[in-house]
Amino acid sequence: MDGFSSDFSPSGAGGSGKVDSGLIMEQVKVQIAVANAQELLQRMTDKCFRKCIGKPGSSLDNSEQKCVAMCMDRYMDAWNTVSRAYNSRLQRERAKM
Repeated sequence: MDGFSSDFSPSGAGGSGKVDSGLIMEQVKVQIAVANAQELLQRMTDKCFRKCIGKPGSSLDNSEQKCVAMCMDRYMDAWNTVSRAYNSRLQRERAKM
């Protein structure tokens, strides 16, 4: 299935019936990271397709390939810049607490 179901079973916790909340939190974090990556790829694909592909066909010509590659590079650069700024701001806010 998804690889997570056995980790929540009582036998996965040494048979004691207890659930390891730290393990669950890590799994949730991984699932959120995967969902964010999927959303990033979907948005980037949609944006670059609309920008670069005039007439969809069975293959991309050279200019479309270059446009898609450059568009994806710019999108990832912008994403990384925003992510770094956001993380930096979060760290400053946490330091104030």
